[in-house]
Amino acid sequence: MLAFLLRRLAVALSVVLTVSVIAFLLLHLSGDLATDLAGPEASPEQVAQVRAEYGLDQPLAVQYGHWLAGAVRFDFGQSFYFRESVASLVGGRILITLKLGAIALGLALLFAIPLGALAAVKRGSWFDRATLAFCALGQAVPTFWLGLTLIIIFSVNLRWLPVSGNATWSHYVLPSVALGWYAIPAVMRLTRNGMLDVMASDYIRTARAKGLRPKTVIFKHALRNAVVPVVALAAVQFGFMLGGSIVVEAVFSMQGLGQLAWEAIGRKDFPVVQAIVMLLATIYILLTFLADILNAWLDPRIRVA
Repeated sequence: MLAFLLRRLAVALSVVLTVSVIAFLLLHLSGDLATDLAGPEASPEQVAQVRAEYGLDQPLAVQYGHWLAGAVRFDFGQSFYFRESVASLVGGRILITLKLGAIALGLALLFAIPLGALAAVKRGSWFDRATLAFCALGQAVPTFWLGLTLIIIFSVNLRWLPVSGNATWSHYVLPSVALGWYAIPAVMRLTRNGMLDVMASDYIRTARAKGLRPKTVIFKHALRNAVVPVVALAAVQFGFMLGGSIVVEAVFSMQGLGQLAWEAIGRKDFPVVQAIVMLLATIYILLTFLADILNAWLDPRIRVA
């Protein structure tokens, strides 16, 4: 198990480092930052002054080295636009996005796993066909369209829930449904397929031959093994949700990390964009790492794969 953990940790760290290099190069090669910061009316002397002030006159390798040394200490520099520490700026928004993503993932798992398992048990029935149709429909609906539709129905017409903001728990209901909607079909389909494979295995036939009750066979013996791949998928979906929160937070005017990323990209505030990219990538890689560990605990055969 220790060798497995060390291998996975080395892979995770190498991926984080690779993402940091790619994100840094893409942002700094997308245009002349000094010219953008100085403005279109700036003289060459003013552009040169801005370039020297932010260290943009140094080679890219040196700039990356300085950024990486600061990032290790959670110092991501100063925001070009907001004129404050990037770490404090991002830290003040990340909890909103994490809360939104956690609620959305919880809703998705709460609906998708039972429905997927029930569809497998009732394979070929109208319920199974309706579940498959829902999966196709769910992945075809754009998140922003669903968010606007929810606002029109539940906020504008029925007046049950607030339109925008993140002040109370009620503000998270509609954004969580819009964000979690996209994950439901994937989790449901994977649960259904996993249950079908497990239900056709020899040990399930043996359990039935022993006279165990159907509920015991399904929930105690089949469902645990069927949800093993769902654990890894849930981690991946949570990472997608954090990235997809940019659209949802913009639709519902939530002041989370996604909204901050949207503003920073529009204002070419690259230190903020770089920090958000690295933060979301690190969370995604960390979740994948934890999912690997959990899967190895549930299925020891994975440790030697």
